[in-house]
Amino acid sequence: MEGYVSPRARVLGRLGPGAVVLGPSTVGEGSLVDGGVVIGYPVRRGLRGLLGRSGSVGWGELDAASSGARIGRGCVIRRGSVVYERAVLGDGVETGHNVVVREDTIVGEGTVIGTGVVVDGRARIGRGVRIETGVYIPPGTVIGDRVFIGPRAVFTNDRYPPSRRLAGAVVEDEAVIGANATILPGVRVGRRAVVAAGSVVTRDVPPETVVAGVPARPVASREEYEEKRRRWEAGG
Repeated sequence: MEGYVSPRARVLGRLGPGAVVLGPSTVGEGSLVDGGVVIGYPVRRGLRGLLGRSGSVGWGELDAASSGARIGRGCVIRRGSVVYERAVLGDGVETGHNVVVREDTIVGEGTVIGTGVVVDGRARIGRGVRIETGVYIPPGTVIGDRVFIGPRAVFTNDRYPPSRRLAGAVVEDEAVIGANATILPGVRVGRRAVVAAGSVVTRDVPPETVVAGVPARPVASREEYEEKRRRWEAGG
């Protein structure tokens, strides 16, 4: 892919070969935007003037349609990732490969977003969050600080799809979401709660509570979970 940097962009970090920075995007000092990454990709509304025409579309046309994204300082955006316009990534955010962060999403400082994750717009993700490979986060989802989300976990925002009423889930600070868990629309996972791998969460999870199963039900406390984790780490 041929690289392109908008004349409206402000790039203080480094760009890999083939990186694209559109619109009045900013890339903070000390950041690396790898080759094949697109920053500031325009939403569909901005593409309307390009539809119905023949021939190829140049980066200059997409640049004109973009309102830009913001990448903080010391970030690493790996090859194949796309950050849409109006997304904001705080300092020290790191992505794997082929990550999509859609418009109006805010990602807090020091968060790690694994390979193949899709954040589908208008989401709020806190500081120090770790999101593992293949997670899906739809519009309206709110994730607190220092949350861990295991591989292939799925959040949903439409209880009776396709409907016109969307309700994002809320995950409070320091919660743990296990691999392949599914969180239903509007559910609140309380502070330091734990959702076991493979669970389907259909109702709110109280703080400091471990839930498991389909549908997920309380099975332990966070204190008991931490004791088991300590024994596991010690080889017991």
